[in-house]
Amino acid sequence: MPRVALTATADPHTRDDIIERLGLDAAEIFTTSFDRPNIAYEIVERDQPRQQLLRFLSGHKGNSGIVYCLSRAKVEDTAEWLNGQGVRALAYHAGMDRAVRDANQDAFLKEENLCLVATVAFGMGIDKPNVRYVAHLDLPGSVEAYYQETGRAGRDGLPSEVWMAYGMADVIQRGRMIDEGSAAAEIKRVERAKLNALLAICETASCRRQAILAHFGEAHAGQCGNCDTCLKPVETWEGTEAAIKALAAIYRTGERFGAGHVVEVLVGNVNEKTERFGHSQMPVFGAGKDIPARVWQSVFRQMLAMGLVRVDHEAYGALKLEPEARAVFKHERPVFFRKDRPASERRTKKAERTERKSGLSGADGTLFEALRAERMAIAKSLGVPPYVVFPDTTLIAFATDKPRSRKELLAISGVGQAKLERYGDAFLEIILAQDRG
Repeated sequence: MPRVALTATADPHTRDDIIERLGLDAAEIFTTSFDRPNIAYEIVERDQPRQQLLRFLSGHKGNSGIVYCLSRAKVEDTAEWLNGQGVRALAYHAGMDRAVRDANQDAFLKEENLCLVATVAFGMGIDKPNVRYVAHLDLPGSVEAYYQETGRAGRDGLPSEVWMAYGMADVIQRGRMIDEGSAAAEIKRVERAKLNALLAICETASCRRQAILAHFGEAHAGQCGNCDTCLKPVETWEGTEAAIKALAAIYRTGERFGAGHVVEVLVGNVNEKTERFGHSQMPVFGAGKDIPARVWQSVFRQMLAMGLVRVDHEAYGALKLEPEARAVFKHERPVFFRKDRPASERRTKKAERTERKSGLSGADGTLFEALRAERMAIAKSLGVPPYVVFPDTTLIAFATDKPRSRKELLAISGVGQAKLERYGDAFLEIILAQDRG
């Protein structure tokens, strides 16, 4: 019986599983690159996430994009807050009234300068080519989910950005969702491995694109020049002794506590809990007071990504030592940590961003915006999405090539005879008007 298997975001293990289960061992396999070179990747440590998001969105005025949140309540709260900050935002999640949800989706498809705040319920079957950004306020469940959700940006091939803020709480929450789920033990094991793979990408000090593509079995030389770790390389520090102190603190406190409390022990914070459990009397108490608490939080995240510790959700999120920790204790395995970027550096980074709307500047950029405004007016009058009139790539060609006749207009990709007759004169007049001006 003829059969075909199609998938967009399967890693090598999943592809092998599909082949085995469907008996396709003798079938031909066709794959294409997972690389999306027009997408710029940035992942930041969570620090006042709403303000971080607002700074990211400030570089995308006039553009449409998606902000993903884990819960319905957070979707609605974030959309309301963004509107209060002057960012036009609409909410989308499966629990909304169907008519409102459909209206918000329709607005996103047909309008520009709109931020859609959504759960992962939004996206399947949506093919808006000029989504200029995708942001995550919460950690996705896997690299596949992250790739699929960020892949909704820049489908027209133009420069687009994806951004995510994450922290230790994300890892704990996602792990709890896996452990408390009803899936079989083997599936939970795979889900934990996928979560750890995503955490490793978050914590890498090397090229993020290289790390993402490696997950899908694709080699990349690194130094892509279009991710945060390539544009501004991350410093690392020799952290073997710090790792030993952190692991010792977990062990000495009985592997019964989460990262927050273990950090309190390391920095020597005397409080009700450290006193009640006698931890303030231990030799490990205050052993890490020369390192700020925020850095210790990063250390625990990275040790989790390295497989030195795990979170036991049946023990209320307690950190447990993994067998790999033994080699660190014995100084057989050196440990290097990435340095979190200083807050001031994270705040100023967006000032260095290149133009992401069109790659145009000066007179060409001004003409592009005028053409975009005309396209929006036509689209509204027809009740269709703007890209149905002309995609951004065609408007960019108008702005750079500056056709001065119908014949020259027709020579540009995206302009057929029907569109030339319907819209050509309006756009031609704007181009010629700039020449006259």
